Amino acid sequence: MDDERRRGSEAVDDDGCADAEDGLRARVGALVRDVAGFPEPGVTFKDITPVLMDARAFTDAVAWLGAPFAGRATKVAAIEARGFILGAPVAYALGVGLVPVRKMGKLPAATVAEAYTLEYGTATLEMHVDAIEPGDRVLVVDDVIATGGTALATAALVRRAGAEVLGLSALLEIAALGGRAQLSGLELRVLLTV
Repeated sequence: MDDERRRGSEAVDDDGCADAEDGLRARVGALVRDVAGFPEPGVTFKDITPVLMDARAFTDAVAWLGAPFAGRATKVAAIEARGFILGAPVAYALGVGLVPVRKMGKLPAATVAEAYTLEYGTATLEMHVDAIEPGDRVLVVDDVIATGGTALATAALVRRAGAEVLGLSALLEIAALGGRAQLSGLELRVLLTV
């Protein structure tokens, strides 16, 4: 592990260091921007790309998302599309495999599907039928918890494969949309609630 990644992990892995965690929340909160009317009128999109462009904020956030699952997770299920951006480095940091959970029709091999509702419509998620094995312990990673639909659908896919859902790590939660209530059975790790 290079020195910069190690420093980022140490800054947020120490459970006794609430100041570092509060500092990370403040940095990430200052970087997330609102984009009104995207992806459709009436929706305010939480844009995390400024977080991704800030090397320290990105590194520290990735370390924070995965830290409690080190030594426990055997796979990371990352939800399309921005969940891939966070899930891949979390899986790398944990030394486990990455399972892409994609919109219907985007995976090349045989899949299993789950429909869900989101804040501005409905959709279906899929994963490869051989991506997760019975007995796997899976961390679900996404960028934002909104209505909870994508996380709930992903957890259903993981459980259908005979695996355990360890929890859900997300960068942001939009509290007004009530997703946490739908996810009451999951261990949630959310860096910033807006």
